[in-house]
Amino acid sequence: MNIAILGAGAWGTALAVALSARHRVTLWARDPAQAAALRSQRRNARYLPEIPLPEAVEVTGDSSAALAHAQAILVATPTAALREALERVKTSAAAQPVIWACKGLEQASGRLPHQIAAEVLGERAACGVLSGPSFALEVAQGRPTALTLASLDAGFAQRMARELHQPMLRVYFSSDLIGVEIGGAVKNVMAIATGICDGLGLGLNARAALITRGLAELTRLGVALGGRAETFMGLAGAGDLILTCTGELSRNRRVGVLLAQGQQLDAILARLGHVAEGVYSARAIETIAAGRGVEMPITRAVCAVLFNGVSPADAVQQLLARDPRGEA
Repeated sequence: MNIAILGAGAWGTALAVALSARHRVTLWARDPAQAAALRSQRRNARYLPEIPLPEAVEVTGDSSAALAHAQAILVATPTAALREALERVKTSAAAQPVIWACKGLEQASGRLPHQIAAEVLGERAACGVLSGPSFALEVAQGRPTALTLASLDAGFAQRMARELHQPMLRVYFSSDLIGVEIGGAVKNVMAIATGICDGLGLGLNARAALITRGLAELTRLGVALGGRAETFMGLAGAGDLILTCTGELSRNRRVGVLLAQGQQLDAILARLGHVAEGVYSARAIETIAAGRGVEMPITRAVCAVLFNGVSPADAVQQLLARDPRGEA
């Protein structure tokens, strides 16, 4: 299969490396200079300097050329750039299937990725999301990883999962598109909270409690928005949550750790050099939850630290001061 991957960050590059073992892959970089460097150096010096880019991966800075012969399109940009990428897809002559691999909500509109796709593409093509516990570096290294491909069209999800599936990149399929997207978005906010917990030295007991109650928040919101409860016990829910909250490669967790150390958010993001989706999704998630009457105290505490000037220590104290209640 000819696959066009839009976005040459860490995740797009990792997917290009992994999928090129079975498919013909064209990787599109938005910056022509980056595309030229990738072609000449056969390495993504900024995002994945450790990983050589296989010769089988074609690199281009021309999105029209990338899309021209594609039989499937995989969008691996940050959520903030998804709309622009899909506008490029819309101009393509063919109605290729589109899968996005970003996790979060559009900051300005609060839209989930499938809502952005519906606005831009309409009924033009079959669509879905690829999500789950997956650090880009490990995928590029060929380490075992399991993902979920979800679409409202269950048959499409199954067909595309089979196309992308390989021994070291296991792809499961699901028809719970909303649940998988909510899992991918909310876990980033919980990872910021867990980073704060770890940065303050609150211990492993506190970390376990925070992840567990974070899963409860994630599930409450997901079910309220139409997701299925069992989805949040799977790869795109608990799996991705555990990885992002505990893994040293997690950018969102790193944001929380540095906040707990007293660093300012702007300086943290500049130092990070990568997008931390939880920062950009947290406020939209809090707003959606409030509108649905869904209680999300951890999300609220993270927003207070990120946007309202509340110190990490004070936010933790406010969470601990909440009245006891039944576990649900």
